[in-house]
Amino acid sequence: MAQAGRRWQRSLFPWLREWGLRQCETDPCVFTAQRTVDGVVQKLVVGCYVDDLFTLYAQDGPGSLYADFTTALAERWNVEDEGPVSDLLNVDITRDADSILLRQESYIAQLVSTFLPD
Repeated sequence: MAQAGRRWQRSLFPWLREWGLRQCETDPCVFTAQRTVDGVVQKLVVGCYVDDLFTLYAQDGPGSLYADFTTALAERWNVEDEGPVSDLLNVDITRDADSILLRQESYIAQLVSTFLPD
């Protein structure tokens, strides 16, 4: 079972590249795509961690890059959209209308208890 993530990547990564995403040179688990629709540049960033995908996008309506990507992904694999992310790799994520806040409070608390016990 330890190799399940690696097997998933061997299947997923070629598919992502064939779909038109570019693999990041500095982090091979990050892919990007961009296209212009009605004069609007749409960008998509896909991060892969073991068997989870994290997507960043601004437009999500019908015909958007994100909608086309998730449709194609669902046609290829049995995937589930778990909705807006609230934490990723021990980073808490909070969104409001014009900002995104990233916090690592639980990680910092763990470090404090480990290295600065009462």
